[in-house]
Amino acid sequence: MSTTPGASATAHRLPVPGATLHYETRGTGPALLLLPGAGGDAAVLDPVADTLADTFTVITHDPRGYSRSARDAPDSEQRVAEHAEDARRLLDAVSPDAPAYVAGSSSGAIVTLDLLARFPGRVRAAVAHEPPSWSVLPDAAEHLALFQEVYETLEAEGLAAAGERFLRGVGPVMLPAPDSEGAPAPRTAEMMRRLAANAPSAIRHEFRSFAAYEPDLAALSRFAGRLTLAVGEQTLPHLPSRPATVLAGELGLAPAPFPGAHNGWSTHPGRTAALLRSHLLGDTR
Repeated sequence: MSTTPGASATAHRLPVPGATLHYETRGTGPALLLLPGAGGDAAVLDPVADTLADTFTVITHDPRGYSRSARDAPDSEQRVAEHAEDARRLLDAVSPDAPAYVAGSSSGAIVTLDLLARFPGRVRAAVAHEPPSWSVLPDAAEHLALFQEVYETLEAEGLAAAGERFLRGVGPVMLPAPDSEGAPAPRTAEMMRRLAANAPSAIRHEFRSFAAYEPDLAALSRFAGRLTLAVGEQTLPHLPSRPATVLAGELGLAPAPFPGAHNGWSTHPGRTAALLRSHLLGDTR
């Protein structure tokens, strides 16, 4: 396999209601859809996706409204249901005849939960890593107010101040990525530019609506045997670990420890990929 991130990915376009999705595939085997966090981009998942391509046909995409997936109404609110329906459409396009594996981190974990609850026939097994569904917490109002403050800070003081307010609210859960020598590869540099452009839209149109999402516990309880709720070992005891822990308790599951913190998929991609493979395939020895 090439050592250049994303070198084996093949790009596709998928028209969907209200948007056109950019998605990528690599590898062979059963389909695995990887879902990024808020304001995400397919290339964020390159290190994990490249590693898993020896086992799965890995699908990644730019969520609607971000990077190369344009929305018809770019300034409208992002909705979990729309993102889950996009995920289903991607699975229908790549794996129409068989259910697929799904794994999502952060906002992508929320989409994973909604996809499993509403379209269980499309999901063979799923991993949801730290879904930020503050709505399930006993002190939900306090934490939902945080995202309103982040939004107001963006409008009043700009992106840097909004980012500082967000990190102050969630705690030290975004760890530095591993050091790399020299300039980033062109694909990585392009991704970084796209992520910077995505960030204001994520704060304005995604953070608040996704945080307020209420998982369908009744539906998820019927399919809990297909679900792993994951928590970063270094996220505990900070806010982003709490919804997964609460949901696991409600569903009779034990939270699965994953390396790193909330952004562990970026800081520990090799170990993350190994754990995703184990949990999805049911071999967690």
